[in-house]
Amino acid sequence: MAESRLLPVPDGLDGLRLDVAISRMFGLSRTAAAGLIDDGAVSLDFRPPARSEKVRGGAMLEITIPEPVDLAAAPPQPVAGLSLLYSDDDIVVVDKPVGVAAHPSMGWTGPTVTQGLAAMGLRLSTSGAPERQGVVHRLDAGTTGAMVVAKSERAYTVLKRAFKERTVTKRYSALVQGHPDPSSGTIDAPIDRHPSSDWKFAVVAGGRPSITHYETVEAFRAASLLDVRLETGRTHQIRVHMAALRHPCCGDTLYGADPALSRKLGLTRQWLHARTLGFDHPITGEYLEVSSPFPADLQHALDVLAAEA
Repeated sequence: MAESRLLPVPDGLDGLRLDVAISRMFGLSRTAAAGLIDDGAVSLDFRPPARSEKVRGGAMLEITIPEPVDLAAAPPQPVAGLSLLYSDDDIVVVDKPVGVAAHPSMGWTGPTVTQGLAAMGLRLSTSGAPERQGVVHRLDAGTTGAMVVAKSERAYTVLKRAFKERTVTKRYSALVQGHPDPSSGTIDAPIDRHPSSDWKFAVVAGGRPSITHYETVEAFRAASLLDVRLETGRTHQIRVHMAALRHPCCGDTLYGADPALSRKLGLTRQWLHARTLGFDHPITGEYLEVSSPFPADLQHALDVLAAEA
């Protein structure tokens, strides 16, 4: 059943945005907190508030929290376009298609990698949260490419540590607007949630350390194809860092891409692809590198640009 509570805002949260205060008080994500405000499930001093409103210590907060959804109960579901690049007894590397999330989550009603693998009859590691079985890293729903998932418990533990210690090689291809100057370099800029948008991230002073290396592979008239290597793995990292350089990924209108160019290239999402994953196999210790080819929509955009050269 839904839970309704009436309580004062702690003094330690004085001056915070309401959605941030709620997320800290009840252990919710900021997006989930904002959703409750938008749905009318929150009142502040007995009146409807705005999500960006600043709270004061002692203000009376009334909130109705819906019954938790059992994400682990999400049934197996075949996922169109989901294929295997590598598989053995301990790990599987998938070629994730666009529009597919890594695992079930609040607010996501589309297909997921974990459900797709379950539909293939694959058993994944049960370590970690139930809805994230086997997931040791994630790709955005709108980003395609190689993603490794653990089958065995030992593989899960070793791979989680490898990603945390940054020993996994993650190489992406990104088509960005314009021509970065210099044509290759390193972006070392902290990332955190966007100060005024719940769905975006941004370069923010005091954010989490984030490092992106890039190199121009091919320069077209209106865009550049980059080889990108990540040292860290923040949410939207490449998209945020390239937008901060004023060279957003083509098609990424959320981060400032030109809609006209997006239409010209036939893009309905960001041109960003997880091309290669390289890591020591969690059981054998042998180095394994798996690559994913460009999907049809991204290749089409390159073809359009090449025809103009």
